[in-house]
Amino acid sequence: MASDLLSRERQDAIRAELRQSGRVLAGDLARVFKVSEDTIRRDLRDMAAAGLCERVYGGALALPAEQPFSVRTGISRGRKQALAAAAVSCLRDGMTVFVDAGSTNLAIVQALPPGLSLTLATNMPAIAMAALEHARIEVITIGGRIDRHVGAAIGAQAERDLEMLRPDLCILGACGLDARAGLTGLVYDDVAFKKIAAARAAAVLVACTSDKLEAVHPFVIAGLGDRMTLTLEADAPDAVSTALEATGATILRAEPAAG
Repeated sequence: MASDLLSRERQDAIRAELRQSGRVLAGDLARVFKVSEDTIRRDLRDMAAAGLCERVYGGALALPAEQPFSVRTGISRGRKQALAAAAVSCLRDGMTVFVDAGSTNLAIVQALPPGLSLTLATNMPAIAMAALEHARIEVITIGGRIDRHVGAAIGAQAERDLEMLRPDLCILGACGLDARAGLTGLVYDDVAFKKIAAARAAAVLVACTSDKLEAVHPFVIAGLGDRMTLTLEADAPDAVSTALEATGATILRAEPAAG
């Protein structure tokens, strides 16, 4: 009975941290609660089974309804900036690029070199505003209703706008990246939009924080293959990277994050 009480207390504290920060890491929680990582992983499995969080590689995420975009933007900022610095090497003058919604994709646009000249389309107002800081970037916005959780336009109007584009590169956001399951997401309408974006582009780039590796979600965005460039963190497990590369995708490694 006592151990059950301690477990419930620990899980309540974990859920409070998820509401505040949007994500937790098993290693950090093990140190805070002075228990083994196996104990924490068991807590997270139980919480996920009860519908209280979403299990991902190395920890857990708050459920979408409890994790606003403003919170996601602040999570792992240094890691996203490191991914962005690697990802911008794929962009060239004269390209037409579609940039999907996402906090890592916002970091990529913020990291674009000042002299780069391209056409950038996006369904996310925050990304459009960041792109407007660059004098040589033509910005096209994809319209429609802005989904509060996604932070971007999705739905029928956005899909119709997207049909007008045939970009050289789609910088795609995903909730999960797995060698067998491919790119997967949590929000049905958002995934439907992403599928169109990926299908219309000549090439696809995904910059992925390590907590999304081997995560599989209900809705499939796209399979992996030689059209894909996957930008991974410096500390992404070698076995995971090797499995992803075996799909035909090109793997880019970011430099270690500052701090």
